[in-house]
Amino acid sequence: MLSDAASLSDNEYLRYGRQLMLAEVGEEGQARLKDKSVLIVGLGGLGSPLALYLAGAGVGTLWLADGDTVDSSNLPRQILFDSEAVNHSKAELARERLAAHNPLVELIAINQRLDAASLPEFVAEVDLVLDSCDNLATRQAINAACVEQGKPWISAAAVGWQGQLMARTRTDHACYACLYPPGTQVSQSCESSGVTGPLVGVMGSLQALEALKVLLGLPSPVAGTLRRFDALAHQWQCLRLPADPDCPVCGSTKNKESKA
Repeated sequence: MLSDAASLSDNEYLRYGRQLMLAEVGEEGQARLKDKSVLIVGLGGLGSPLALYLAGAGVGTLWLADGDTVDSSNLPRQILFDSEAVNHSKAELARERLAAHNPLVELIAINQRLDAASLPEFVAEVDLVLDSCDNLATRQAINAACVEQGKPWISAAAVGWQGQLMARTRTDHACYACLYPPGTQVSQSCESSGVTGPLVGVMGSLQALEALKVLLGLPSPVAGTLRRFDALAHQWQCLRLPADPDCPVCGSTKNKESKA
């Protein structure tokens, strides 16, 4: 039985009916999603489908972080926006359009670029962090804040025809700094190398899929691995990621926990 606090309205039963039919969701799972909060960092090609699917699924509170405005060059892949959105805030527009998509969820726009100084405050407010940003410095800051607070995160990236997906849901999983130590330089970016629109849609949708599993308490096979997708060859590569005991971000945390 559901508690009164977690009960679903008649409107929610109708809206989420196809999800409620899933054995892994049901009434309790849907109520659980309703009670969860998620921070999405980046509302571009990855964050657009990600935010749409999580809002559609009934995740209770979505924190939408992006300090940029819409540019016409974004439109081929950032499906939250249209030509009238150019020069307007991505975070504010995302809140408006997701509210129209599903008025039953709470949407909080963060119209700023989050960094190492600001991220901890927002990470503390949520159950899960989704990294859909477009630069390594922000990814490292997200990782550090999540490791420090013990929060799970899921990260996706795409450039050219190559996609990447990884997640950290337990303290014994590798963190982002285990894969890319601080100071790592990445030569490729969407701005310098281009990207195909459907690829970011695929990777953002997979982020949403894994996010729903984590929020429902289901196992995520992505966690603790690095998944790479070659869109030209339509081939996946799965790499097991062992945590680095000497990682400057998560190594000391794990050592402290093991001694506790």
